[in-house]
Amino acid sequence: MTSGVAAVAAELTDMAAADHRAARFANSDDPAEQLAWRRVTARHADRLAEIMDAHGWPTAALVGEDAARAAWLIAQHADRQLDVQRRALRLMEQAVAEGSAGPRDLAFLRDRTLVNEGREQVYGTQIAGVKDGVPLPWPCEDPERMDARRAEVGIPPFDEYVARFSPA
Repeated sequence: MTSGVAAVAAELTDMAAADHRAARFANSDDPAEQLAWRRVTARHADRLAEIMDAHGWPTAALVGEDAARAAWLIAQHADRQLDVQRRALRLMEQAVAEGSAGPRDLAFLRDRTLVNEGREQVYGTQIAGVKDGVPLPWPCEDPERMDARRAEVGIPPFDEYVARFSPA
């Protein structure tokens, strides 16, 4: 890894750490906290766009596993910058086709992008809310086949997945 790419890798992992710290504000009742979350995700999405301009999708082979995962997280949270999210999705699709990125992460990013576009998701990875203590997905195309599609990309069945979010 060249020093320039190593710097990008370090930057991506630092951005993911900042994202994790700020994520508690994403659904805050405090508008100032929500604004802080939006500013973090916007700044990170802008920087990811610059990284994609220079390097394409930051794969594990290029920046290492942790930084590649960080890039995915940044794209996942670029909800208010659909142009960045769509571009990341296209580049990640290409990386998955080339075997340099994982289909599981791609499935999450695809669903997140579809939901942000107001369309039905494919894998049921995005939760709309909770009703009677049960997490509910955003609308999903062909829901009867959702678990089969999830299995194809290494995601557990929906009921098993949402059990992690349910109160014990």
